[in-house]
Amino acid sequence: MRILLFLLVCFQVSKAADFEFTPNLQRGYADILKLKVQGGRQAIAGDLAQGNGVAVYVDDFADMVTLLVSDNPKLYGQWSDREDQRLDRLRDLDENSPWQRFAQAEVRLHWAFVKLKFGKEVSACWDVIRAYKLLEENRKKFPGFLPTYKSLGLLHVMIGAVPDNYTWVTNLLGMRGNVKQGLQEIRTVAQKDAIFQTEAELIDLLIRAYVLKFTAADFANLKKMVQENRDNLLLHFFATSVLMKDAQSEEAFGFLNNRPAGPDYLPFPILEDLKADILLQKADYPQAAAVYRQFLTQYKGVNFLKDTYYKLFLCYWLAGEDAKAEPFLRQVSQVGAAVVESDKVAQKFADQYAKKGISLKVKILMKARLATDGGFYETALQTLRPYSEASFSLLAEKAEFNYRKGRIAQRQGDVDEALPYFERAIVLSETDQLSFGATSALQLGYIYQQKRNPAKARQYFQKALSYKKHEYKNSIDNKARAALNELSTNSSTP
Repeated sequence: MRILLFLLVCFQVSKAADFEFTPNLQRGYADILKLKVQGGRQAIAGDLAQGNGVAVYVDDFADMVTLLVSDNPKLYGQWSDREDQRLDRLRDLDENSPWQRFAQAEVRLHWAFVKLKFGKEVSACWDVIRAYKLLEENRKKFPGFLPTYKSLGLLHVMIGAVPDNYTWVTNLLGMRGNVKQGLQEIRTVAQKDAIFQTEAELIDLLIRAYVLKFTAADFANLKKMVQENRDNLLLHFFATSVLMKDAQSEEAFGFLNNRPAGPDYLPFPILEDLKADILLQKADYPQAAAVYRQFLTQYKGVNFLKDTYYKLFLCYWLAGEDAKAEPFLRQVSQVGAAVVESDKVAQKFADQYAKKGISLKVKILMKARLATDGGFYETALQTLRPYSEASFSLLAEKAEFNYRKGRIAQRQGDVDEALPYFERAIVLSETDQLSFGATSALQLGYIYQQKRNPAKARQYFQKALSYKKHEYKNSIDNKARAALNELSTNSSTP
């Protein structure tokens, strides 16, 4: 009997040691989050060799970061079987630990993000569903285990952004949540869990940037995060991306130029692509072209190739060197994949150019668009000032002209001036379901939300969703759904 009791005690001790977030693992995880992946892997090597389940999770996190940053399909093919291997290892560990289900869910989410990157949408969806069920089970069994809410909160936001006419799908799968609930869960982790604080804060900010509407306070928080984590390359990348997305390219350029660098960090060629984009917005065409070429020599992925050749075309075309420009546009159909939105835009432009050419007036609109996208509004206004809607012959050009005028006015804070331009862009976009109508409807929704007119805001967000097919549908639909969800939540709050 004593021997049996001794063996049971030893078994329990060994099980309890299955999961331990040791100092080495914490250091390795922090380094990987900074994109110091090689150093991070070295730090966790001892714990990984001993079978520590947390080390399995952190090692998988390193794989996800590497694959997302490199965008390398060959590497994805070499590593794709690691998901099942790690899940098998984690299932064999102590199921009475809150880490066991959490780590399995994290591995599934890591690979879901990777699979989406490489066009494996169906498999990614199944991973998300299984991760949700693991996290919900963990929440019920260990309600005080904070790390669960980092990822569960993200899934609750994603579920909450699903439009009403598709909620029957999530309900059928037993998946429930809303944006407000998810954000609160993520913030709780950011406030109370020192280890996962930076990741939770980053998730919160990214949701606000890419699903909701980024505020001045959000920008202040993001800049503060970067200043407090100057050696974090991932934070510099996200700050650059978010600032560019909000037409603050001059400030984004500063983050790019002051980012940490050196052999300790993962190669990150996309940063050169972003730098070239800003130079293109600033109409520095020779330097932009040089940086795009540099990016192509470093990059091993398949996404953004169409976009890069398209922008190399623009560098020469907008400078009036059409003969040098056209070979780059012909390359668009021969390289990469049309999965991400920027590549779809590039392919659409190349197809239109090949079929019927592009009006010279499109150069005017393109220059105005690039300047507006970068936040160089005076340059954009000067470009458009000599023209009116009547200056353009094609319906799409007329719609774009109105959208550009409205967007410039909105960005400069004159929303009342923007209204008729956006409304006109919608009218002109109806027949061909042009993206300018969808984007105008989305911005009108935001304007009326700002004016505290929820009925009008809801009308325009639904209008944005009504456009059936355009190159920006995914991102516009996601924002419109999230905004509608926010309106519904606010209206039901006493």
